[in-house]
Amino acid sequence: MNAIIEYLTGMNVLTDQVIAMDLLISAKSGVRNYAMAVTEAGTPEVKEILIRHLEEALDMHEQISTYMTEKGWYHAWNTDEQIKLNLQNIDTALNLPTL
Repeated sequence: MNAIIEYLTGMNVLTDQVIAMDLLISAKSGVRNYAMAVTEAGTPEVKEILIRHLEEALDMHEQISTYMTEKGWYHAWNTDEQIKLNLQNIDTALNLPTL
């Protein structure tokens, strides 16, 4: 999207927020997949490797969620605030001008 249009529509901030949320969702998926893989590991060596990857995925998830919390884009422990933010984002998306 053109930078001027992004600025005029308010999408310049929302774009970063959307990218961060997509990354957070992917990180959550990675954590879940590694956790399941650990329980299915056939050998101690494979299990050890998967646990290391799981720990790295957990660290990445923490970094992303901390970043988003600091930016005010994610309220994991305050559902009322998160619902308000989600409704605000929905309203912004619904009111975007069509090009």
